Amino acid sequence: MDKVRYGVIGTGMMGVEHIHNIVATGRGVVTAVSDTESSSLDMARQALVGQPTPQLFADHRALLDAGVCDAVVIATPNMTHRAVLDDVLVAPVHVLVEKPLCTTTSDCQSIVEATEQRTEMVWVGLEYRYMPAVSRLATEVRSGAVGEVHMVAIREHRFPFLPKVGDWNRFTANTGGTLVEKCCHFFDLMNLLTQATPTRVYASGGQSVNHLDETYNGKTSDILDNAFVVVDFDSGARGMLDLCMFAEATHNQEEISVVGDQGKVEALIPESVLRIGRRGEHDIGAVEHSVVSDATVAHEGLHHGSSYIEHQRFIDAIVNGTEPEVTVRDGLMAVAVGEAAHLSIDRGAPVDLSEIVGS
Repeated sequence: MDKVRYGVIGTGMMGVEHIHNIVATGRGVVTAVSDTESSSLDMARQALVGQPTPQLFADHRALLDAGVCDAVVIATPNMTHRAVLDDVLVAPVHVLVEKPLCTTTSDCQSIVEATEQRTEMVWVGLEYRYMPAVSRLATEVRSGAVGEVHMVAIREHRFPFLPKVGDWNRFTANTGGTLVEKCCHFFDLMNLLTQATPTRVYASGGQSVNHLDETYNGKTSDILDNAFVVVDFDSGARGMLDLCMFAEATHNQEEISVVGDQGKVEALIPESVLRIGRRGEHDIGAVEHSVVSDATVAHEGLHHGSSYIEHQRFIDAIVNGTEPEVTVRDGLMAVAVGEAAHLSIDRGAPVDLSEIVGS
């Protein structure tokens, strides 16, 4: 094919971010967009000024029926993913669905089953894997830089949730909860870096500062803004997440470290710094230090170029007929850990993953 023809379903902030990245690849063209909000369709139209004019639809099913797309991006609000996927998965198109795959593990499991006999690819948009410093960290871990992985620690100290159309992201029922909506990225990284299966989660968290005085249609926002989460893996490794969403007065938003029996690797974002320390060779304050960049990135966007790289890899998989790098199973397990973490907070006790995903 000359260029991959994309449809974008949901053209709010993330939908428009995908549009910019698709255009920047030079290998994709947006032939159709859909959104139930006219203001969001206007945003898409503005993002595509100077590009071929796409067909605009208020309903994603009409977009699918038009037959003008090879692939679709689903960037609608979290709570709509299951219903939109049910429609999309019966159409002959490749799919990139934004994280989280769905808001519940049971819905994710249904989607996994629905894709088993499908010819076309389904890719989950967990683009943090493709941030240059994180990608390099993962490469170092795979190459044995730290030896056997025993601990993965991730800190995200950042700003509160941004406003979204209809304020849907202010409520746990719509998002799956902060530890699903936001942190599925980090649980996916833990799963990727340990190459192991999570078995137990224990968490403490709450809503301490953000959105406490916000009400919508008579309902008060209930989205938590801070948590500690510990994840045990079947390999004996463990992961830890330190999340604070009222900590924008910070230097690096994300700090990711992996420690094994032979050393430690860490990535700092947005500095895009990688540090490598090897036991017996380095000591505290004296490790290898480098700034990581990717000269191929043509659009930095909202996530340090990771969405651009994601679309390049997505197009590669379509053109070459290869499997998705981020599967629906990956999406399911990231959601399952987040769901278990919320349940652990509610109960004040650890939660076995078997309770969430089955034995």
